[in-house]
Amino acid sequence: MYTKTVLTAAAVLTAALTTTLLTAPGARPAQAAPAGPPGRAATGTVLGACGPGRLCLWSKPDFRGRAQTHELATTDLDSCVALPAGTSAQSLANRTGRPVTTYQSAECAEAGEFETYPGRGTWVPQTPYEVRAFKIWER
Repeated sequence: MYTKTVLTAAAVLTAALTTTLLTAPGARPAQAAPAGPPGRAATGTVLGACGPGRLCLWSKPDFRGRAQTHELATTDLDSCVALPAGTSAQSLANRTGRPVTTYQSAECAEAGEFETYPGRGTWVPQTPYEVRAFKIWER
């Protein structure tokens, strides 16, 4: 089974990573820790700034490059949202309060890679693939 470390601000504050397993329907689980304000991880990575209720995606690892922000008010739940043509993301922060599944495929095809991240404050400095689409789940 594929596993990875997901950095959160709580890990920065407690200097320990606590994992919680959450899964959206049909998606593989990702590891995460409880939410908290962004800061600096033990690895020296600065966690990306991302406001409450938002999904933030960066084009490069470690929350660098061009950022895209999506809010619940303007995003259809349980629907595939493709990133603009020719763009992708390699790091993200999920502060939507809902699980978000990211996809390697721009059509949210499960034949490619996909991961689900908890929504109560998850910062991912390096996704395991280039993200080209996502779904925000109802719950």
